[in-house]
Order: sequence, then C-alpha cells, then structure tokens
Amino acid sequence: MTQTLPPKLDGTTGPSRRTFLKWSGVAAGVAGLAATTSHLPTPAVAAQTDGMEGVDKTVWNACLANCQSRCPLRLQVKDGAVVRVLADNTGSDEFGDFQIRACVRGRNQRERIYSPDRIKKPMKRVGQRGEGKWEEITWEEAFDTIASELKRVKETYGNEALWYHYGSGSTGGNITKRGTWPRLLNTYGGYLGQYGDYSTAQLTAGTLFHYGGWIPSNSLEDVKNSKLQVMFANNPLETRMSGGGELAVVQKTKSEYGIRTIIIDPRYSETALAVGDEWVPIKPGTDAALVAGMIHVILSENLQDQDFLDKYCVGFDEDHMPEGIPPHNSYRSYIEGKGADGIEKTPEWAQDITGVPATTIRRLAREIANAKPCAITQGWGLQRHANGENGARAVFTLAAVTGNIGIPGGGNGAREGNTTLPVKAFPLFDGEKPPVSTQISCFNWPDAIMDGPSMTAEKDGVRGKKKLDVGIKLMVVNASNTLINQHNDIHYTQEALRDDTKCEFIVVIDHQWTASCDWGDIVLPSTTNFEEIDIIPGASCGDMGWAIWGDKAIEPLYDAKTGYEMCTEIARRLGIEQEFTQGRTQEEWRRWLIDETRANVEGFPTEEDWPEVGVFRAYSGKHRVAMKDFREDPEANPLETASGKIDIFSAPLYEYSKTWVFEGERAGDRVTAIPEYLETWEGQAEARTNDKYPLQCIAHHYKGRTHSSYANLEKGLELHPQMLWINPADAEARGIANGDTIYVFNDRGKVKTEARVTPRIVPGVVSLPQGAWYKPNADGVDEGGCINTLMKYHPSPLAKGNPGHTALVQVEKA
Repeated sequence: MTQTLPPKLDGTTGPSRRTFLKWSGVAAGVAGLAATTSHLPTPAVAAQTDGMEGVDKTVWNACLANCQSRCPLRLQVKDGAVVRVLADNTGSDEFGDFQIRACVRGRNQRERIYSPDRIKKPMKRVGQRGEGKWEEITWEEAFDTIASELKRVKETYGNEALWYHYGSGSTGGNITKRGTWPRLLNTYGGYLGQYGDYSTAQLTAGTLFHYGGWIPSNSLEDVKNSKLQVMFANNPLETRMSGGGELAVVQKTKSEYGIRTIIIDPRYSETALAVGDEWVPIKPGTDAALVAGMIHVILSENLQDQDFLDKYCVGFDEDHMPEGIPPHNSYRSYIEGKGADGIEKTPEWAQDITGVPATTIRRLAREIANAKPCAITQGWGLQRHANGENGARAVFTLAAVTGNIGIPGGGNGAREGNTTLPVKAFPLFDGEKPPVSTQISCFNWPDAIMDGPSMTAEKDGVRGKKKLDVGIKLMVVNASNTLINQHNDIHYTQEALRDDTKCEFIVVIDHQWTASCDWGDIVLPSTTNFEEIDIIPGASCGDMGWAIWGDKAIEPLYDAKTGYEMCTEIARRLGIEQEFTQGRTQEEWRRWLIDETRANVEGFPTEEDWPEVGVFRAYSGKHRVAMKDFREDPEANPLETASGKIDIFSAPLYEYSKTWVFEGERAGDRVTAIPEYLETWEGQAEARTNDKYPLQCIAHHYKGRTHSSYANLEKGLELHPQMLWINPADAEARGIANGDTIYVFNDRGKVKTEARVTPRIVPGVVSLPQGAWYKPNADGVDEGGCINTLMKYHPSPLAKGNPGHTALVQVEKA
C-alpha cells in the first residue's frame, strides 16, 4: 500500500491547552495526588487540520518505542490512510508545560506503518528453524497450534518451562504494551519470570545492594540549585531527545542557569557538544578506577564529607564496618592500599588504567569536592560492561564521599530522577503476585535453553528456588528483537535456538519482519498502536508527567490483529477466556483504566473529554530530591539495605563473594563487597597486549532509531546511516579515510560498514551504534552493521546482565 503526501503541508498550530496538576511529594509512581487543577479553554484539537484541506480526521496517539520520552503524535487521516504525522501542538516552552515535540524517529511513523517489512499474514516455518522457509496459514490454525503447544508443554514440563521473552518494542503502551501476553500466560498458571533489563541490569543490581532498591537521583531541573554538574556517560540529548523529554530540560536548564557541566565519556557525545563545558575522555569500563583515583585525592586533602559518611554510610572506613568482617576490607582501606591487593589507588594508578591524566584527576577531585552542592549522575552506558555493577556503585560512592545525597542541587549518583503520572497499568496478573515466583535474569535465557536444570542460585543467579527443574521449552517473543538482533553474540544464540529439541516451540509477534522473526516457528502479524486504542502513560523524564489519548487512526492493515484479540482467542481455546478478559473488550479495558486513574489523579479527563484534550500534563512545581527523607531522618526512614544505611560495603555481597560459583569461561568473574575496579575479559588491559584485536568496541545509542525500532526505515537510514566511529590516529594507522567502507571483526563475526573518522572518540576505542538490523550476506558478513555480530555472550557477575560495551575488535579497509 503506497501513500503520497499532498504537495503543500502547513505546520501551523492552534492555541495551546495547559493543564496543571499540583500534588505534594514528588516521586515516580505517586499513589495519591492532591489539590488544585486549572484548565484553559481550547478548541477541539482533534478536529484541527493544521491548514491541510480535505483531511477526514486528526487522531491522537503516541510514539511508543523505548526511548523513555513518550511523545504525543497527531495522525491526519484521509480515505482511511495516514497522510501526515504531526507533533504535539499544546503546551509551551516553560518548565512543567513543555510542548512534547517528537523527534525524527517519532515523526517518521507513516513510513513504519506502510513499511514493506510489515508482516501481512500468519506464517509457519516449514524447514529447519532459521532456514527461512515459510508458508501462510490461517488465524484459526495459528491459534489452535499455539493453544495446543501451550497445553502440551505445561502438561509435560510444568509452567516454569514457559518463557515470555524480554523486549521493549511496545514499552510505552498500556494495553498495547507487552501486557496482554503475560496476562494470558499468568492466567494459564504462570511462567518462568525474569528480573533486570538489557538497559540497566548491572545498575539495578548495584542499586539493590548499595541503596536497597532502585532510587533515581535528583531531577535534571534541580540542577539549577547546583554549583557543578558531572555526568558519567550520560547523554540525554541523543537517548531521550524529545521536546518533552530530557533534551528540552537539559538545554533550557543550561541556557537559563549556566551551570558548569563536565561530561565523562569515551565519546564526545551530542550532550557534551551542546551543554558540556568540559569533556573528560575515558577508556570504557574504567569509571570505578577514575572514581578511586579522585577519592584518593579527596582523602589526601581531607575534602571528604566525613560527617555524612559517619552518619549515613556503612563500610567506607574501618570504624564503620559490619560486625564480623576482618580488618582492611573497607573502601578507604582499598583506596589507601591496605586491602587485599595492596595497591594504593593514586591518580597515577588511575591514569594508567583510564587514560585520564593524573593532573586532570586531581583537578576534577578538588572541583567536585569543593562544589557545594554538586549534581552527579550516570547514564546507563557506564554499567553496560562486564564490570558494570562496580562501576555504577563507584559513582554512588563519589556522591556519598562528597556529601551530595539528599539535598537540592545534589544527587545520589544514579541516573536523573523524574515524576511519573500514575496512570493505571493494564494488569499482568490478578492478585498480589504472579503464580510462578521463580526467576532468572532477563539476559541469561540462552543458558536456560541449553541446560536449564544446571542453573542454580549460586552459579546463575536463579531466584525463588535453588535451581531450575526444567529448561525453557516454549517462548513467546512479543514486540521484541532481542531473540537475535539485540542479544550478544548472534551466532551463539542462533545455535542455541536451532535445535528444536531444546526450546521446542517459539511464537513471534510483531508488525515488522525482524531478524528475530526468522527464528520463530509461528510468526503472527500484529497491528501498530495506530491501528488500535489505548490510554498511554507519559514519559518518565523530568518533573513534568503526562498521559496521552491513544485512538485508532486506521483499521488494521493486511491480516493483522491486536494482541488483545490474539490472546482472547487463545484463552478461549485454553478454557480461560473469562478469567483473561474479565468480560471486557479492549475498549472497556481502556474505560476501566481511565476510571481507575481518575480515582487517584484529580482532574484526569473523562473518556468523553479525552479526544479533545489529547495530552494531559501534571506538574508539581517541585523538583525531585532523591533520598531527602533518609537524609533528614535515617532512623525513621531507613533504606532497604542490610544495614538500613548506604552500604558502601555490602555484607550480602561479601557472602556472595565467598559462595557464588564461576565456572568455565566465567571462571575469572568476581563479586566484591565494595565497588573495586575490576579488570575484565576484553577490557583495556587486554587491549594493550592483544595484537590480533587491539581496539575496545562500544555501542552507543543512535538518533536514527530506538534500539532496533525504526532501524529499517529508509528516511532514517538516509539521515543517520550506520557507521563506525574511529579516532584519526587509529584510522591513519590502518589507511582508513572518512567515509571508507570497512570491516570490523573478531573471532565471533564480521561487520561491513562505513568509517566515521573523528576526534570525538578516545584513541584505541571504536563505537558502532547499536540497533542496526542484522543482514548477513552469502559469506556470513553482516552488511547491516549489527553490533551483536561482534559482542560476546558472557553475563555480568552479579546481575547476570548485558555487557554490551565490552569487546575487542580489529578494523580494516574493505
């Protein structure tokens, strides 16, 4: 189906509508909202045509890809087809009322809706799994087969053999999120659960033991109260680049308050370019060493906030250790060389590891310690390493040593916090908890396919029981390209999936034929969110929360169905339709979600008002200050750590360090009680001695796509072609010029792409933007440029998470 744009499209906008909701207590997922709401009159936004004559209707919906910005869109429809996609035309450029303008990704939805990669019919493989031989089948056959396989696997192996695969292609939705299929499986008795995520697994695990759970830092708007902002690998201008997301907040805060900003990153990112006052280039995976070198300076010059450390922290020094721990296990002992390794963590020691000059380390340490207050945050790239748990915890520790936790203008060293409007979520299960409590990491599922019964709590991080009784036998892969494209070492995962006596049945649900679809047994064509209805929670970026009306713009294309339709049909065949639907249609579920939200959010629009409102904003007028209550009264507001305080030394991790098992290729992995710097496989030290593969390879997020979503769209590829960032010194040594076609390779695979020769990346490091679609040619060379052709499958020690920035490669001119 081909659509053409009219020759002239006027982008003018009408008057904005501003809706403010004030509440006391700013936090993610606020349960109770209070007080005043003010409304400004507005025309019926949905009826506006923005100067485009002959349009039948303009419909609100949203971009739901997982960048966290969650932008409203207005789709203009003519003769049953989307002919134009417009951004939000409400709000302003003021804090708390930002116009939530979509970026180039979100505005390219027409090309996605009408993509030639759309899956048109249910498909069944007829050859070997992964061979690429398919035949069309009816929906009836698809539903019957899936229901039959669910029954067979449950009766043969039990519910823990069922697996709902990790994925974020529909993260921003509600009913249209990945909620329908988990609800179906939970209604059918449950499935093997998962913890963590591909983005933040190591950070999440580090936060659990350091702070007792996920506690984001102060909001980025609160930086106006800071004297200095330090961002470790934090790049909101590319990763969350909408007008309502953090791009707008960061740029406006910088322009209005001019807070000095230091960016510590292997790449000179767009954030460093646009708002950074100083870029500190650093070798990947060495942030814990940089922090140790800075803290050595801070201690040597007595710049630490000792009162804060004494009152709120455990394990920083020998006087504040848990009972029964042998001497010289504190973090200060580690810094001073009194710990087990006997190495003093001087700036010169850190310089050799990080590539940051010792003079710079000293200057940074003094500047950060003397800036009162200092906002320290970290992005998620820092922890996406083989030693990511310790890197994340080291930045937390720097925030504690400088006493910046729990105060305006400060922060706890995590990624920036936010305020989320608590829109009722589509329930994944009925009751207080899912019917199956056993969990593994979302990332080490290949181990559960290859030999599930060998997985234990001490070796593989199994939670809820000591070991698995059975491996994964049936996978539901919904709105996910992590089966292949987004999981480390594509060739390894292909081999794990090829043997259908291990994982016996795979159903893939998507609207674009991705590389992961090639490995399904049945592939189902789903609708885009523009072909169904929803009520959409807004972004989790900044101090402004919002919600969006999701309306159907067009009828489902081809033979696509909604996830709710699919699951209802399968539930009927399993005899659990009433339990799954609770007697509600998708439209009735949306009405229920709105009514439930209105009970907790004063001023939340009624179903009748929503088409006119389009976007509902909520703003407290306050900035988020992380751990404020804890700082004010740690006795009344203890953390959920082992000590109730900030555990710089974690007693549970100390026990893990003695009891957890690492075997085979993972024999060198370690869990440590304090955030030590750990050199890892294929890290900076190995790069110095590996003549075959001497370059550290990382994988940054890219403006043209969100993970692998939108990566197949021609306009996006034209604007943002796949390329490898390489430093001029490394390029010159290999005879490579900017724009040359090159090979990037190691023993795991080979990628063909284009060279971007730039001083904006550290020498000895290359970066291949993640998310490009895997496209092997006849020789097995990936011409799509997928980073996971090169990355190793080796779950991190504690979180068993994704070390997607840890790899060594070589580069040569093609």
